[in-house]
Amino acid sequence: MLRRVDHVALAVSDLNASIEHYQRVWGLTLSHREVVAEQGVEEAMFRLGDTYLQLVAPLDADTPVGRFIQRRGEGLHHIAYEVDGIEAALATAREHDLVLIDKEPRRGSRNTRVAFVHPRTNHGVLVELVEIPHN
Repeated sequence: MLRRVDHVALAVSDLNASIEHYQRVWGLTLSHREVVAEQGVEEAMFRLGDTYLQLVAPLDADTPVGRFIQRRGEGLHHIAYEVDGIEAALATAREHDLVLIDKEPRRGSRNTRVAFVHPRTNHGVLVELVEIPHN
């Protein structure tokens, strides 16, 4: 059901400074930047082989990522897996009694459909399921 790691997300306070850091220190090239207002974030993505490193910055302190940074500081936020069909992946998660943050898929960046699985029932890891449109 899980195809590959789509991205690893890092929560950051200052997106511009973080982008500059990853470009200057690690030689990465920004491949995508987008505001996802529905999720309260602005994100930047760097392609690394067949996956991405995603930086997510809160648009406001009172958003999930904003509250995450207030509680835990900057750092690893979630891991995202590409799935073939997000509805089937959600059904499988329900069958295994996983707590779903999103009971229905929502719009993600890059024209994807996404849903999050709560870390409480996934060994402490927040997971994002990502369905990529295949045009």
